[in-house]
Amino acid sequence: MVNIAVLGYGTVGSGVVEVINTNHEIINKRAGQEINIKYVLDLRDFPGDPVQDVLVHDYEIIANDPEVDIVVEVMGGIEPAYTFVKRALESGKSVCTSNKALVAKHGPELMEIAKAKNINFMFEASCGGGIPIIRALNESLTADEVDEITGILNGTTNYMMFKMATEGSDFDVVLKEAQQKGYAEADPTADVEGYDACRKIAILSSLAYGKFLNYEDVYTEGITKITPEDMTYAEELGMTIKLLGTSRKLGEDSYSALVAPFLVGQKNPLYGVNDVFNAVFVHGNMLGDAMFYGSGAGKLPTASAVVADVVEEAKNLHNTVATNWSNEPMTLRPMDEVEGRFFVRIKGVTPEQAEAVFGNLQIVKVAELPEEFAFITANMTQGEYKEKISKLNGEVITMIRVKD
Repeated sequence: MVNIAVLGYGTVGSGVVEVINTNHEIINKRAGQEINIKYVLDLRDFPGDPVQDVLVHDYEIIANDPEVDIVVEVMGGIEPAYTFVKRALESGKSVCTSNKALVAKHGPELMEIAKAKNINFMFEASCGGGIPIIRALNESLTADEVDEITGILNGTTNYMMFKMATEGSDFDVVLKEAQQKGYAEADPTADVEGYDACRKIAILSSLAYGKFLNYEDVYTEGITKITPEDMTYAEELGMTIKLLGTSRKLGEDSYSALVAPFLVGQKNPLYGVNDVFNAVFVHGNMLGDAMFYGSGAGKLPTASAVVADVVEEAKNLHNTVATNWSNEPMTLRPMDEVEGRFFVRIKGVTPEQAEAVFGNLQIVKVAELPEEFAFITANMTQGEYKEKISKLNGEVITMIRVKD
C-alpha cells in the first residue's frame, strides 16, 4: 500500500480524491499496489463529505508521519506550498503538484532535493491541464533535439480571443462573460496579462532544452490591447489572433522565448484550437512536427494528470525518474535580435510611404476603417522593425507579431 496526503481540497484537490475513488481499480493495477488517501489537508471542514474522515488541519501531522509516501500539493501559490513541499521532500516523501508558480520559481531546487533523496518531484498538471506534455518531453521525445515549442497555454484567453473573433465583441464584454462562466478569476490579471502562459512556457522550455529558463526573463505581453478592429483585419487576412507562448533554440547556446498575441494563419495547426482548449506544438530534429491537444484546465482533466504522477511515483518510490532539466541558466537572445514578421495598423501615411521604408509589404485595408490601413512586413529582427517604423511619421495603432 502507498499512502498519500493531499494538500488542499479545492477544485483540483477534490478532483484528485474523486479520480482515485472512481478509478481505484485500474489505478491500483497500474501502480502495482493500492493507492490509499491517508490525509487531506485543508483549513475548512466539509460536513457530510466522506473526506471528513481523513481531513486534517495541521500540516505537522502529515510531515511527521513516516507512513506517508507521496504528498500531492494542489494548494496553488508560492507559500505555504513551497515550505510544505520542501519539508516533504527533505523528509523522504515524493511530491507531485499542479502548481505552475511553484515549479517555475523553485523547480530546479526541489528536483535537486528529490534527486539527493532518491525520490521524485513531478508536475505533469502544471502545464496544459490534462494534456500529457510534460511526460512527452521528459520521456517520449528523449531521442529528439527539440528546437521549438509553441503553445496556446491559457484556456481563459483562448476563449476570449475566440469570442472576440467570432462575435466581434469588445475585450471587456468577453472578459465579463468568461468570469460569469467561471473561466476567468475575479482578478483576471494572471491570465489576460500573459503571466500564467509565461510560467508555463518557462517550464516547458526548461524541460525541452535542458536548462533553467527563469520566467522573469521572458518578454510577456497580454491581450488587453486587442480590439474588435484587430480581429476584423485578421479575418480579412484569413487569419486569427491567439495568445501564444513560444520558445526556440536558435543556435548552440542561443534561445528566444516570449508570450504575446500572434496573428496565426490557417496552415498553422494552432489556428483551429478554439474555446477553452489548449494545444502545444513541438518541433524536433527527428520527429518533425507534433501537436498535443486537449482540455487545458478543469477539475477532472487536471486531477487526472496529477493522479498519473501519483501512479508514476508509486512505481518509483525509491528511484528518481531522470528529468531533462538542469540548474544551468538559459541565456535568451535580446528581443531586438529575434527575427519575425510584424502586422502593423497605421494611419497618417500612405501605403507607398510605408513601402518606401520597409520594402515590399503585404497591404490590407478594411472598408469600415477608411482612415487607416495595415501591412505585414517581411522577416526581420525586432530591432530592424523599430528602426524602420521610427522613420514613418504616421500613428501606429497596433503592432502584432505574425506566426507562420
